[in-house]
Amino acid sequence: MPVKKFRPYTPSRRTMTVADFSDITKTKPEKSLTTPMPKTGGRNNQGRTTSRFISGGHKQLYRIIDFRRRDKAGIPARVAAIEYDPNRTARIALLFYKDGEKRYILAPDSLTVDTQVVSGPEATVAVGNALPLRFIPVGTVIHAVELEPGKGAKMARSAGTGVQVQGREGDYVILRLPSGELRRVHAESYATIGTVSNGDHKNIVIGKAGRNRHKGRKGHVRGSVMNPVDHPHGGGEGRTPRGRPPVSPWGQQAKGLKTRKKKKPSSAFIVARRK
Repeated sequence: MPVKKFRPYTPSRRTMTVADFSDITKTKPEKSLTTPMPKTGGRNNQGRTTSRFISGGHKQLYRIIDFRRRDKAGIPARVAAIEYDPNRTARIALLFYKDGEKRYILAPDSLTVDTQVVSGPEATVAVGNALPLRFIPVGTVIHAVELEPGKGAKMARSAGTGVQVQGREGDYVILRLPSGELRRVHAESYATIGTVSNGDHKNIVIGKAGRNRHKGRKGHVRGSVMNPVDHPHGGGEGRTPRGRPPVSPWGQQAKGLKTRKKKKPSSAFIVARRK
């Protein structure tokens, strides 16, 4: 998917780039597979801000994605359309199953309209098919990987990401994640063949603040320009360097502090840490 540039008729247009959306084949979502997504403004049910810098944004409908493709094992489906999803970086594919049901899945790279995909242990190793890890050959690149069998895809779901099958170890399969981490995942967990679509997403330059406002992201400032009552870095006469290590507004160190729990249960499945 190429990235489109503009003639600089305004200062922001000079650096701004957008996706050309040439891979999109259908502009309006399937109504039966959408649900309303009201805005929160970063507030919880008590009206208190729990996520800062969230405000406004374009109105969106949530597309219901099928992350548990084992439910339709053995039932072939035709790719009816490749669509844009405002709630994620990847493209989504609309599937029409032979039994009449319609579902959305994450669209893999190079998946085209009218391609037939299927899930289940008998599925072939082809782009868009979903099958248990024990049936996927070593070296294959996959995405939408379940961490636990039947719990739905959790890993490798954003644009351009892919996980490589590195080997087998008893009831587990060793995967290399995009970060370089090696991790064991149960062989009965499902995964989809291929990398996630829209790999050029990382090359898009926002260019102006208004595009982030459309996404619901409000601008924010550095702690050093705040008052001491608002941030530990605030106050002082002029532009003073911090007299302490960089911290969050609540005092937690921002550089170098390890926040992962030392006895987190999933650490037992990590073979090698990310570089």
